[in-house]
Amino acid sequence: MRLKLVLELLDVPGQLMDALNPIGRLGANIVAVIHQRDVKTERGTVPVQITIEGDKDTLNEVLNLIEETGIEIIEVDGILRKEKITTILVGNIVDQDLKDTVNLLNKIEGVMVADLDLKMSDHPEKSASRIVIEAQQGRKKEVLTKIKDIGNLKGFLVINEV
Repeated sequence: MRLKLVLELLDVPGQLMDALNPIGRLGANIVAVIHQRDVKTERGTVPVQITIEGDKDTLNEVLNLIEETGIEIIEVDGILRKEKITTILVGNIVDQDLKDTVNLLNKIEGVMVADLDLKMSDHPEKSASRIVIEAQQGRKKEVLTKIKDIGNLKGFLVINEV
């Protein structure tokens, strides 16, 4: 069996070796590695494409071990494992503590704030923030509901994508 993976690695020495180590240790074979350091994701990480071979159980163990090391597997055989959700919050964002809002979003299971833009205004109640969230596949509806709940708690107008 063959799997094509896309991993998201920090651009620091040793990250690629940390990703490849579990593959050989568990007895899977590396077929190809495409590692282009000059290509970066929105978060400044390096996407690395790896094709591996092995039996189904071994490949599942490899995936689990890679994730246990803290390395993000963002795609398996062309299927994204996370989806991006964009939302806009309008209101007195700074005074309502932007850090707390981000922390509340990050506390939602399987969610991480990946990007945030803040637009300040002369009128604090009219400030706006565009937030890009990465969520586990298939949880979009639940995450959008929780974003609305956080917005209601903080008194923000929430504009979620459809």
